[in-house]
Amino acid sequence: MAQIAPRINVDSEVHFGKPVIEGTRVPVAVVVGAIAAGDSPEEVAREYGITVEDVRAALSYATKRLEEEAIRAQR
Repeated sequence: MAQIAPRINVDSEVHFGKPVIEGTRVPVAVVVGAIAAGDSPEEVAREYGITVEDVRAALSYATKRLEEEAIRAQR
C-alpha cells in the first residue's frame, strides 16, 4: 500500500489499484461522483463512513490530477 496524497492510498489488491480513502475501501472516484451528483460533503461522509476531511482530500486529489492532465482538442 502506498500513500499518494494526504489521506489517499493505492494498493494493487484494493479496487484494482485505484485511489481510495486511507484506511477504507472507498474509491476517490465514488466520493467525487457523489459530490458531482449534488450530495453535500456531510452526506457523502455519512453515507460512506468517512470524514468530511476525507471528502475534501478526495476532491483535492482529483483537482491536482486534473491540473496535471493535458488534453488536445481534435480539429
